Amino acid sequence: MVTGYLDHLTVERGLAANTIASYRRDLRRYAEFLESAGVRGLAEVAESDVAGFLTALRQGDDAHPPLSATSAARAVVAVRGLHRFALLDGLVPDDVAHEVRPPTPARRLPKAIPVESVVALIEAAGAVEGPRGLRDRALLELLYGTGARISEAVGLAVDDLDRGQRVVRLAGKGGKQRLVPVGSFAVRAVEDYLVRARPALATAGRSGGRGGALFLNARGGSLSRQSAWAILRTAAERAGLGEEVSPHTLRHSFATHLLDGGADVRVVQELLGHASVTTTQVYTLVTVDRLREVYASSHPRALT
Repeated sequence: MVTGYLDHLTVERGLAANTIASYRRDLRRYAEFLESAGVRGLAEVAESDVAGFLTALRQGDDAHPPLSATSAARAVVAVRGLHRFALLDGLVPDDVAHEVRPPTPARRLPKAIPVESVVALIEAAGAVEGPRGLRDRALLELLYGTGARISEAVGLAVDDLDRGQRVVRLAGKGGKQRLVPVGSFAVRAVEDYLVRARPALATAGRSGGRGGALFLNARGGSLSRQSAWAILRTAAERAGLGEEVSPHTLRHSFATHLLDGGADVRVVQELLGHASVTTTQVYTLVTVDRLREVYASSHPRALT
């Protein structure tokens, strides 16, 4: 049954190999739990067994450390999917896992940095002599100017950026495309890179010409996500920001600064490529401090 379910997820649902491997481990542990409880098949499983498995995941045992809410939630999702699959295949009369809810992971607030720190980061990236400095500055300007994920930025082709209309076509998760406006700073930085740096990088390989990758490495190939992250990390060290910066820092800062400036959360949702506005609303929590500042400086009865 487990093998059939995993094959279904692979073929019909198209889940990634890493996800399938995680589900396989989770379901193997589930089978071991049921066997130790004397349950000999899915038809004998009760809702209390599924709930007991969740408790066991969170508490851990001699062979397994306690799982975090995120990891336990993934395991419960795998188990719920297995029981639903068995019901649809007519192998069990009821879905006993339906009411067992995965634990809710603690909400992590996105980390943004102030505008002045963003400027320092970009300036540090552009301080490198030669084509690399122009490329690195253009990359960071584009990341902050559009809220693009690093993977989206390094996947850009030259033709994806319309400098006349100041828009860029980004390919997000699941290949879903969106058009995002590009600010003048990013456009200027990219133009400088295209004119003064990219031709030199392109001569080292075969990526030059119309339709080629926008950001190239020193060998003329497409810049990788890992290399882009290294550029960001190196610039952060030069700017004295250190561990404050992660691969998503500029994306988080983009969203937070837009909301601080009065942008509607649904507009930010579209710009970020989020499928649901609830995903974007986590950024509104970050701006509470800004709201407090405005309130304290503006309301006549705010201060005692």
